[in-house]
Amino acid sequence: MRKLIFQEFLSLDGYAADKDHSTKFFESPEFSENSDEDLLAEMDRFDTILLGANTYKMFVDFWPEADSGDQIVADKLNSIPKIVFSNSLKEAPWGKWSPATVVGGDAVTIIKKLKKEEGRDLVLWGSISLAQDLMKANLIDEYQLRIVPVILGGGTLLFGERDQMDLRMTKSKSYPSGLLLVHYHAK
Repeated sequence: MRKLIFQEFLSLDGYAADKDHSTKFFESPEFSENSDEDLLAEMDRFDTILLGANTYKMFVDFWPEADSGDQIVADKLNSIPKIVFSNSLKEAPWGKWSPATVVGGDAVTIIKKLKKEEGRDLVLWGSISLAQDLMKANLIDEYQLRIVPVILGGGTLLFGERDQMDLRMTKSKSYPSGLLLVHYHAK
């Protein structure tokens, strides 16, 4: 059975976006320095990238044209098949790369089916409301959180109000920028 891995950047106080719904707090090149090599190696585990519509719109404005000389994960990211969960988008082009597949309807049901299929693991990037639905359904097997050394004081909380969720830390790594990567598995 395939695993669903959720990768997310968070502020130290647990926000995935600031008060203006921006993710600029983690976009500094210093946070990708050194950590992108680890992300590139981790990407070998995945054969499908899952995105919500808003994250797709943010990504498609940057990644299809990103230069692999500047962004070492660009070619790998662009070549992995993507599924965009949206009830409003009809198509999801990805520049010169293969377009993403758009899927509407109940994402929880669809992802349950995807996890039962043969293949490598699935990864969900960003897409907070989708991630929260998948957390409620206990479908996320592993959380890979990149904790940025900043306190936002408000914005979009990743976990918000929810029932207790017990996790087991399996790996952690700190970077010179102060970024902390922590891997947790669902118990």
